Amino acid sequence: MNDDIKVVPELTSILVVDDLPIVRFSLQRILTKAGYRVREAEHVAGALAVLAEDTIDLILCDIQMPGASGLDLVKAIEPRIPDTSVVMVSSLEDAEIAIECLQQGAFGFVLKPFQPREILVQVSGALRRRMLEIAFRDREAQLAQKVREQTHEIRESRQEIALRLIAASEHRDNETGMHVRRLGLYAAEMATLLGWDQDRIDTIQAAVPMHDIGKIGVPDAILQKPGSLTEDEWVIMKRHTTMGAAILKGSTVPFIKMGAQIAIGHHEKWDGSGYPKGLKGEQISLEARITALLDVYDAVSNRRHYKESWAEDRVTSLIQEGRGKHFDPQVVDLFLSNFDRFRAILNANPDEAHDEDPGI
Repeated sequence: MNDDIKVVPELTSILVVDDLPIVRFSLQRILTKAGYRVREAEHVAGALAVLAEDTIDLILCDIQMPGASGLDLVKAIEPRIPDTSVVMVSSLEDAEIAIECLQQGAFGFVLKPFQPREILVQVSGALRRRMLEIAFRDREAQLAQKVREQTHEIRESRQEIALRLIAASEHRDNETGMHVRRLGLYAAEMATLLGWDQDRIDTIQAAVPMHDIGKIGVPDAILQKPGSLTEDEWVIMKRHTTMGAAILKGSTVPFIKMGAQIAIGHHEKWDGSGYPKGLKGEQISLEARITALLDVYDAVSNRRHYKESWAEDRVTSLIQEGRGKHFDPQVVDLFLSNFDRFRAILNANPDEAHDEDPGI
């Protein structure tokens, strides 16, 4: 790869910074003869003015100058390195300062008195290093962009898989497609508020929509019954939790594994009065406790063919009343203290018109 990095003097701009005209003249002559485009400045302020108006590939700068020093210039342009590289010109007594310049980002230094060949070797080496660092940085940026794109594709595929997994049960249930999509968005928001890392946030967003996948195993006569269920019918309906867990169990895919935990636990209650196992408190997975609250919130906040949507104050009262009984108290507190975020998701993702048509 290094053999592909070639310095083309005619396309390279160098700025010479020195307070002594004879030194500037000498350096300019050496560099111009080698084919470089050269500009000059007699102090740091002048150098910064040139940098503001021109593209400079390399600065050849004296260390000791009246006023601001070469070290001050290196510090001032540090954010521009390696787009603009720096080589210091110093006397032997400035060696310690030259080393500090290197620590700040300078690419090299030349000791006075210098020979033309020394200058050209240092300049060529610094320019090659500059090109290598820029190429490396660009490759890193391209790689980062590719990772972002692939991560986005993975997230999209998670959502696609989850939504397709629930499609069969969705067509048999009275729930809408937007309901499960909103649940994923609510869950991602809650996970963000809890401080989860992005991968775990993405996982719960894909997992939560599968909470009722077990309803695919519930007979239509029960699932779509317009009136109240009998005691025996409720026993069958409640099995959708264990059926869902059975459908999703055994997977090594993180969001499907989490989906299994949510499926079996989203009807458990904080006080132990839920089903199917009557788990209590933190015996219930956090993901299932989150889903329990969000599922109720969305269900009562939206119109269905069998009911109207509830007023917001009635919704929040229901959730507050369920604190410590149905719902995890900490999840309730976090939800209500950030209620505007969940309201925004609800309002931005309304049910589609055909979702409300039971004939479709």
